[in-house]
Amino acid sequence: MTESATQDTTPLTEGALIVPGMGSDHCAGIVRAALERLDAVQSVNTNIANHRVTVRYDASAADADALRGAVEGAGYDVARVDAGGGDKTIKLVVPGMGSDHCAGIVRASLDRLQGIDAIRTNIADHRVTVKTTTGGPDGDALRTAVEGAGYDVAAVETEGEDDVTDDAAIEEAYLKQAWRRLWIAMIPTTAIMVLMMPHMFWQPIPGYLAIIALLAFPVVFLAGGAATHRSAWRSLKSGHLNMDVLISMGSLPPYFIGLVGFVYPMTSFMEMAATIMAFHMLGRYLEHRAKGQASSAIRKLLDMGAKTARVERDGEEVEVPIKELQAGDVMIVRPGEKVPTDGEVLEGESMVDESIATGESVPVEKSAGAPVLGATINQNGLLKVRATRVGKDTFLSQVIRLVEEAQSSRVPIQELADRITARFVPAVLVISALSFVVWLVFSDALQPVLIWGEGFLPWVNATQPPLVLATLAAIAVLVIACPCALGLATPTALMVGSGMGAERGVLIRSGAAIQSLKDIKAIVLDKTGTITRGQPSLTDVAPAEGFTDEQVLTAAAAVEAGSAHPLAAAIVQGAKERGLAVSRVTEFQSHTARGVEAQLDGERVLVGSRRLLTEHGMDVDALEDQLTELETAGKTAMLVAIGDRPAGIVAVADTIKDESAAAISALHQLGIACVMVTGDNERTARAVAREVGLDEVQAGVLPEGKVDAIRQLQERYGQHVAMVGDGINDAPALKQANVGIAIGAGADVAIEAADVTLVSGELTKVVEAVELSRLTFRKIVQNMFWAWGYNVAAIPIAAVGLLHPMIGVIAMTASSLSVIGNSVLLKRARLGGKST
Repeated sequence: MTESATQDTTPLTEGALIVPGMGSDHCAGIVRAALERLDAVQSVNTNIANHRVTVRYDASAADADALRGAVEGAGYDVARVDAGGGDKTIKLVVPGMGSDHCAGIVRASLDRLQGIDAIRTNIADHRVTVKTTTGGPDGDALRTAVEGAGYDVAAVETEGEDDVTDDAAIEEAYLKQAWRRLWIAMIPTTAIMVLMMPHMFWQPIPGYLAIIALLAFPVVFLAGGAATHRSAWRSLKSGHLNMDVLISMGSLPPYFIGLVGFVYPMTSFMEMAATIMAFHMLGRYLEHRAKGQASSAIRKLLDMGAKTARVERDGEEVEVPIKELQAGDVMIVRPGEKVPTDGEVLEGESMVDESIATGESVPVEKSAGAPVLGATINQNGLLKVRATRVGKDTFLSQVIRLVEEAQSSRVPIQELADRITARFVPAVLVISALSFVVWLVFSDALQPVLIWGEGFLPWVNATQPPLVLATLAAIAVLVIACPCALGLATPTALMVGSGMGAERGVLIRSGAAIQSLKDIKAIVLDKTGTITRGQPSLTDVAPAEGFTDEQVLTAAAAVEAGSAHPLAAAIVQGAKERGLAVSRVTEFQSHTARGVEAQLDGERVLVGSRRLLTEHGMDVDALEDQLTELETAGKTAMLVAIGDRPAGIVAVADTIKDESAAAISALHQLGIACVMVTGDNERTARAVAREVGLDEVQAGVLPEGKVDAIRQLQERYGQHVAMVGDGINDAPALKQANVGIAIGAGADVAIEAADVTLVSGELTKVVEAVELSRLTFRKIVQNMFWAWGYNVAAIPIAAVGLLHPMIGVIAMTASSLSVIGNSVLLKRARLGGKST
């Protein structure tokens, strides 16, 4: 590609190819070279993490087939090509998608369709987001694919359409449906239990078998059974087996075997069939309720927003729904009301509670010109606010988007679990079948196990016929297995962790960031705006002999009031904060690179460098020691002269944030080294480093040099380096770091370069982010341990006949609930010394 080609004005198209075999940088280089040989291609970007190749090319000179042919000609298969343009996003609400295992089946069913660019699942809100390419499938085709995999679709939305589904309404409807199905199943099952006990132990009930068959039928085939069996059948046809296959095969055979009793005397299993299905319905309902607690963060965030707004329209104050707000509308916000959307204060003064953004309860003073965020609470004054961001552009919407991204993301540790879980249901079916055959053929050899179990397990009966023992063992294996517990291990912990972070102003974008952040050994900190406030302020006033602090500062502020320099503004502001009046001056002059002078009350006042005073014939030796001391401390010191005498010194500096030293100390306690990389001069940087206790300083580093600095630290600390910066100038360094942490600024939370965004500028939030990552990952590991341990222990016990199927289905439900409950316990954790 020549220089002239890069400057061609021909409109370019951005396309993408998925190349599964591109698993290394070496492979990526071959693919890039193959595509770059095409004259139409301007640029190629490869990502081996997702096997994706992004190509910018002239669509009039090449098409999708040309791109595919180039890559395949280099020896790599292309799984999918998106030639670019015409993309749309479709969202499906899949109520039955309750775990990562289910989500994997849904993703697999959709991934078979042509024209799918990306699929993201979120079990927290049962939502599947599908990005389709030009000519890709529509909502009906996506619905058909998901339903073909065994899952009902409650709603389909296309991005940009007015008909947007109410998530809360869908969730409430689904919960009511689960509750209704539960009662339809439980009432007949309870009746069966009531009849079974006297029939078995006291007096046989005439027509018992027919009564049980009639009572069990609606439970097994109608209440929750119909949806379960339908899902199982679709799942079998698709080749991706889900949890419903196990439940269906655990309940249907017992019912049909029980019907044999009408023609041949044998033990009835219909009671078992009804009980298994009823407890399955109970488990689904309880899981949904418990998972609602884990995923409450999104609902809380949605509830924070105002529902209506008072706006000025045609000179009148009217109340409108929040969705009708437009940028530029002037909103009236009374004390105690929520600010409807992001905006700028036009009139009024008040204190605003911004705890939803920063996690801090201290209200912030707002006056004309100050930005305000939607959903924050106006406390004590009437404000007129001009709306600047509405709809999806608001702070709250961006926070919700980031939390959704985190909840739908995947943690690297989950990959192994996913590979095993994908084979879990087929393996359980094989184990169940083997258990049936072994018990049927070798029941005599296995009798000692049952005789041993009879001593302490009341449901074990070694005298039953081999067919009964084989059936009980096979069904117990089916219903005790719990892939749902495995599938819930990671996402429920992510739901709680990401929600906790959002409530505290710590927005974690992905599960991968959580896993990486817990292992961080070094954190690179920018100075300006991260350790320091990013704004100069007055720090010192040192009068010479014969002058007072007040005289020196009053004179300096009066002269500097005529200057536009940021340091001048800091001196003026410092005088006002001390209650000093800023007088008017005359004959103001600015001396380039030296300072300023003016006449104040008939006397000449100079403010500036040593050179400025010496040029006017003054001796500054008496102030030299103080001047050097202030400069060594990293402050900008200016001499002040009144009349023909040096009167003192005023010093200005970008002051260190109050919490910076405490935060760095806390990071040290977590075993993390703190390194400052800044473009500021060496003397200032080292002065700041000494004050806050940094381990290392690299000063005078340009933005591009920060990337190299991080690479060097990654070599030293083994790819465990995080970077904290403002997300704009530091974007390349944030990307280079293993975890990029961006300091947000109020509404500016959509910082794409970062893995973690801290809404407030407090460095202590970095500590909370690290602690939260460690706690969340610990919960993920605990959940996986208990879920795997449960299945590894329970399936063999069931296979040897020591577990009754009714007990098994209860234990299966308890396993899923225990994983969810363990994740919810994360909410009790303390971060940064504060309870959550």
